[in-house]
Amino acid sequence: MASLDTIWILGDQLNRDVGPLAGRAVGTCRVLLVESAAKLSAKRWHRQRAHLVVTAMQRFAGELVAEGFEVDIRLAPSLAAGLRAHIAEFAPGTVTVMEPASWDGQLLLKRLADEFLPTGGPTLELVANAQFLCHPAEFAAWAGTRKSFKMEDFYRWQRRRLGYLMDPDPGGPAGSMIPAGGAWNFDADNRQAPPRDGRRWPEPLVDDLDAVDAAVLARLPPTCWGADPDGTWATTRSGALRRLRYAVDVVLPRFGPHEDAMLSTSWHLAHTMLSPYLNIGLLHPGEVCDAAEAAYRAGRVPIASAEGFIRQVIGWREYVWGAYWLWMPEYRDLNALGATRPLPPMFTGAPTQMRCMSHALGDVHDHGWTHHIQRLMLLSNLCLTAGVEPSALVDWMWAGFVDGAEWVMLPNVIGMGLHADGGRMATKPYAAGGAYIDRMSDYCATCPYDRKQRTGPTACPFTTLYWDFLARHADRFERNPRIVQQVRAAQRLSDLDAVRDRATEVLAHLDAGIL
Repeated sequence: MASLDTIWILGDQLNRDVGPLAGRAVGTCRVLLVESAAKLSAKRWHRQRAHLVVTAMQRFAGELVAEGFEVDIRLAPSLAAGLRAHIAEFAPGTVTVMEPASWDGQLLLKRLADEFLPTGGPTLELVANAQFLCHPAEFAAWAGTRKSFKMEDFYRWQRRRLGYLMDPDPGGPAGSMIPAGGAWNFDADNRQAPPRDGRRWPEPLVDDLDAVDAAVLARLPPTCWGADPDGTWATTRSGALRRLRYAVDVVLPRFGPHEDAMLSTSWHLAHTMLSPYLNIGLLHPGEVCDAAEAAYRAGRVPIASAEGFIRQVIGWREYVWGAYWLWMPEYRDLNALGATRPLPPMFTGAPTQMRCMSHALGDVHDHGWTHHIQRLMLLSNLCLTAGVEPSALVDWMWAGFVDGAEWVMLPNVIGMGLHADGGRMATKPYAAGGAYIDRMSDYCATCPYDRKQRTGPTACPFTTLYWDFLARHADRFERNPRIVQQVRAAQRLSDLDAVRDRATEVLAHLDAGIL
């Protein structure tokens, strides 16, 4: 009797209806999943991140078994070792796997294919990654037609070709379309300061933990850190779908206006928190955007919230995905600003008096998650202005967030957060002082540091480092039209020498973990 061919499902491809499992009937293949000890020990993972992926793999395997598939889920020293052991036991003629989401994963599969070919081993068949709405080849083709490619341009191209939030143009030729609501982008409506009325925000759904969760947690390596999971993060497709419905029905209507706000009283506000499920395959971007558009068309979600959310999914998320593949592998080593400082101790557990950082880092510890403004304008902003070495922050965010992955963090940190690609992704560095943080949060009122002061022992570290950063990199940025005015203002400061002295003190305290 001929051996069944194998479909190898990687740990971030957990979807029955996407990739090589889509449409396959029970009895036509055997499914392989490998839990790699090397992967679990490769980084200092947040416990909730490691738990999410490993538990979701276990539950996905169980669902396939219940459906009737033959499933081989292996604990192995490495992905390659798990595959070799599977082949030795079952001798499949073909192993089919969807393109990995990482550059190194692609290289691994190529090496394995080269290894099996001369030994008469199975054929390793790679199928296109179908977990995104724009394949890297399509992105590269689009980018190749342009001298430069901004995210907004890509987003509009995506909207046109995918049809999201597009209406017939009543004054145009037959078949022509215009953006719903009369504008491509409602971001100007979505930058409101945090509300001061004490409103309550929708609480995340929570599932009870069970014996599967306990077994996974018991075998996580001791290098993992952070709080244990509390059921916030779903580990099944049904749980992810339940959170999608809740996000669209309850959370998304309130999302837009305050999506950039930061509050000490809520770690989530009206963010949907669906990215972990998109990034491991439990949800697909198409079904997420379909649900958001349907709610807008039904009048249940305002245009600013629906557009802002869909822009994050088909715009920014897919732009980051495409840019990662377009620019790798050189991109991971870029360091245009020559930043060499180690990651501050506050990122790995040292206390800090900076109230904004204390809250953001506390949320990462407790939940493995913060929203995009805390990632960009607190965590990355501090590392940008302090001159932290880019790979240190990339690794920390990759391992520390439940939605972390190399393809996510490299462009977001190297390009957007630290300007380490010299402006390839973002046309200006996203540096800011305490004034921005005060405007968009409630952190500053009770902080021991004064956001209005740039010198002296109680000066806000963000404010001091912001002005020092501009002066330090004046030669680079004085010809940048988006930031030249701030650079010139820094150069004209009457107390610039004192600012630099205070910056030296701040950086010494930052390094020592006593800020």
